[in-house]
Amino acid sequence: MGPCKEKEEEPPKCVWVHGPIIVGAGPSGLAVSACLSEHGVPSVILERSNCIASLWQHKTYNRLKLHLPKQFCALPLLGFPENFPKYPTKDQFVSYMESYAVRFSIRPRFNQAVQSAEFDSSCGFWKVRTQDVEYISRWLIVATGENAEPVIPEIAGMERFRGPVVHTSSYKAGSDFANQRVLVVGCGNSGMEVSLDLCRHNAVPHMVVRNTVHVLPREMFGFSTFGVVMALQKWFPLKLIDNFLLLVANLTIGNTEQLGLHRPKTGPIELKNVTGKTPVLDVGTLSQIKSGKIKVVEGVKEITRNGAKFMDGQEKEFDSIILATGYRSNVPTWLKACDFFTKDGMPKTPFPDGWKGENGLYTVGFTRRGLLGTTYDAVKIASDIADQWRTTKDCRTYCNSHIILLKNCNKT
Repeated sequence: MGPCKEKEEEPPKCVWVHGPIIVGAGPSGLAVSACLSEHGVPSVILERSNCIASLWQHKTYNRLKLHLPKQFCALPLLGFPENFPKYPTKDQFVSYMESYAVRFSIRPRFNQAVQSAEFDSSCGFWKVRTQDVEYISRWLIVATGENAEPVIPEIAGMERFRGPVVHTSSYKAGSDFANQRVLVVGCGNSGMEVSLDLCRHNAVPHMVVRNTVHVLPREMFGFSTFGVVMALQKWFPLKLIDNFLLLVANLTIGNTEQLGLHRPKTGPIELKNVTGKTPVLDVGTLSQIKSGKIKVVEGVKEITRNGAKFMDGQEKEFDSIILATGYRSNVPTWLKACDFFTKDGMPKTPFPDGWKGENGLYTVGFTRRGLLGTTYDAVKIASDIADQWRTTKDCRTYCNSHIILLKNCNKT
């Protein structure tokens, strides 16, 4: 028998999308799809995972709760159930999003990882390619968000460490680290909460504080800190609000400088607006730091086989390392020939105008303002596309051109 010929790779089949293509079935993708449907505009959501809100379902720890009250985290057109607590749990938030998808008949196409998306100026359409299909549309909505991929820092000697090294995207519960000495790299909300969770399982967390950080009480005067900020912004300038927050923080949680948590010179809300760095809302971690159950340590110089050496010269042994080092956008890896985004995958145009690019390109969920920012983007995008949808005059010519395009798309 002669040698078999390798089967020629078949070109991906083409699918015309009558409305926008939405990349990502997280809260941002669901929100903009729902808003579009309210205007009578259909859409197709492409999701690389096998479920909606995959980050929430697969890459968050069990004890996670919303950091803000539910009224500030609801997606447009549908609030949280009244019987949900003020700060819903991870599972409650996922169930809310699943109900949201059902309510607006949102059916993403799962296991469709976008490999490339590019605007074809010769025909005026976006071509979005997954592993087996090329989707074509007049509009592309980027809804993959700010937190698409874990950030894994390069720390000297990491490969030598004898124990497990995990990112918080793989961390589920402190019970997996019971009675261990654990190095937690990072002091944001995730690092703080993971350290607290470890304490509750008799682990001894050492939390690495590499940079300055604002820590605020989650509530003040019986109201959520975020709610207080939202109310004050209607009447007072930002610097005055920041000064007020820091004054209340010092009175309620004390001077964090004494705990090794040094505050930035820029105020917490101004810093959030400018850089996207979120203040830490304390849910009990500070009391464990004060009691000595959570150790605050300086930056890591290098990882050793049995532990770590620190910038101040100390060396300690650890059983495990947890990287609470956050996430980043993955847009530059798949959106081609587009200068709307920075190399870090964020819109170059700041809020509130970063939701719209050129040639039918839109972004939702990149405002650095949480789900409130997502709602703002989703409403704006849906209204803008709906205006274009209604002004499409010659539907017959429009549809026929699509058919011609589909016949020839594999030849382009």
